[in-house]
Amino acid sequence: MTSDSENELEKQRWKFAIFVPLIVCILWILCFALEHGMDWDFHKAGIYPRKLENIWSIFTYTFIHADWRHLMNNALSFFILGICLYYFYSEVANRVLITSAVLSGFILWCIGRESYHIGASGIIYSLAFFLFFSGIIRKHIPLIAISLIVVFIYGSMVWHLFPWLPDDPVSWEGHLSGAVTGIFLAFVYRHRGPQPPKPEWEEEDDNKNEGEDYWEKSYDIEQWKEE
Repeated sequence: MTSDSENELEKQRWKFAIFVPLIVCILWILCFALEHGMDWDFHKAGIYPRKLENIWSIFTYTFIHADWRHLMNNALSFFILGICLYYFYSEVANRVLITSAVLSGFILWCIGRESYHIGASGIIYSLAFFLFFSGIIRKHIPLIAISLIVVFIYGSMVWHLFPWLPDDPVSWEGHLSGAVTGIFLAFVYRHRGPQPPKPEWEEEDDNKNEGEDYWEKSYDIEQWKEE
């Protein structure tokens, strides 16, 4: 492959990695602008735990945000983590993203306190924990580097997994749901996507076995001819 072809392929990878996270962030912003611009109230599209008629909200709660600060914090974190997901784990990225939203929402619906839960923090926690544990599980140096970067940037997220204050308005249940989902997906997809290269001695054994198979087949053919 020529250098120009490699550069073009790399550009395509970056475009693909940026496209989906950017579209999602734009949809969040448009939804927020529509709600506040039209003076509507979308909070009932948030998750209200264990309320059966509200279970549909596991598909909508990520689009609802309390204010601009809440939206921007979530959008920026999601954009960074989303790019990492789609660049390094492109084969499973769509499945991880969709499952992160739905499964973390369902867990939140099961365990959350009785109040409306809104925002995309569940997805963000899921992606962060998926990226961290995927790199550790696969033992692949570039992916471990991503794990360390996630810890460096988002390491403080772990302190928001549990209720430190009795009347804390932040949905720690949503954070915990996302974290559990991310760890689960890291194990489910551990054999999909990028894998560490085989050690040289394993490749030599594979080549040796291929050679033995070839000579065994050749011998069988010669023996068949003689018969």
